[in-house]
Amino acid sequence: MRFIPTKVHGILDYVVGIALIAAPWLFGFAAMGGPAVVIPVVLGIGLIVYSLFTKYEWGPFGFIPMPVHLVFDIVASLFLALSPWIFGFSTEAPNVWVPHVVVGIAVIVVVLFSKPQPASTPRAARA
Repeated sequence: MRFIPTKVHGILDYVVGIALIAAPWLFGFAAMGGPAVVIPVVLGIGLIVYSLFTKYEWGPFGFIPMPVHLVFDIVASLFLALSPWIFGFSTEAPNVWVPHVVVGIAVIVVVLFSKPQPASTPRAARA
């Protein structure tokens, strides 16, 4: 049952993108450097960029179909959630690896409940 409209999903995209970029400083692990810091920052920037190009209410450039956007979300979120084990920082303090896992799983849940098409045609797609 998909009940999250693309308009809400789009807002979450930008909020989560900014939160991912800020996460190393918000959770106090920026000084450790390496993959634990680089991964959320790069994924946050990537999320904002592909959201700008998605065909939905918050995508001003509207080239990427929403179903493709959702696939990007799933792949990026799985990578984020598994990154502590892939890159070996799962043994660090919980403030380092838990945000990766929690945000990754939370985004997957949001994707599973998000509508795959906008209710109305975005402005960029109509132009």
